[in-house]
Amino acid sequence: MKIAVLTGAGVSAESGLKTFRDSNGLWEGHDVMEVASPEGFRKNPELVLDFYNQRRRQLLEVHPNEAHSAIAQLEQTHNTVVITQNVDDLHERAGSSQVIHLHGELLKARSVYKENTVRSWKKDIVLGDLCENGHQLRPHIVWFGEAVPMMDVAIEEVSSADILLIVGTSMQVYPAASLLQFANYHCPVFFVDPNPSLNQSERFRIIAEKASTGVPKAIEQIKGLR
Repeated sequence: MKIAVLTGAGVSAESGLKTFRDSNGLWEGHDVMEVASPEGFRKNPELVLDFYNQRRRQLLEVHPNEAHSAIAQLEQTHNTVVITQNVDDLHERAGSSQVIHLHGELLKARSVYKENTVRSWKKDIVLGDLCENGHQLRPHIVWFGEAVPMMDVAIEEVSSADILLIVGTSMQVYPAASLLQFANYHCPVFFVDPNPSLNQSERFRIIAEKASTGVPKAIEQIKGLR
């Protein structure tokens, strides 16, 4: 049985990671387009690099939580693929081996010139850090206005899944939110979120809890399926 797990910021928030976007729509006091768009990077690269350098430093200080661990343990009994909107590596650190990052990875850097020139990167990125071809490095993050290169892979995984587990995401932000429509109509959907945007039905099983307590409950229900 194949399980596709879709995760969002609510999974990592319990590890102490800030979810970037405040209630007023700002990201750490910045307009989102200032720190998460190609235009913002061209206008003020130092600001953008500093923003992600702070996020990267914070990531290296936190650890996976119970939700990450429970999802990773699913691999012991099921073919499990994680499709995450998060840019952290907490799923991998918890033990998940099949992780698709829709929005990029904070612990990687890439050339501003060639998207596929990607390397592991755990320290700060500063102006003057260049790829082998002499071009500035930038965070390996999918910014607003950029294509989501892993979207087609994610669609293929969701469409072939027997069970869909959605954790810690509102499923309101596109294109990730559109993944739900690619699931088989008979595929059960388990939705774990304190404020779920979907309603309980024969197909949708809602667990209105935070990830660390809700994911184990969802997994127990999944184990009861035939």
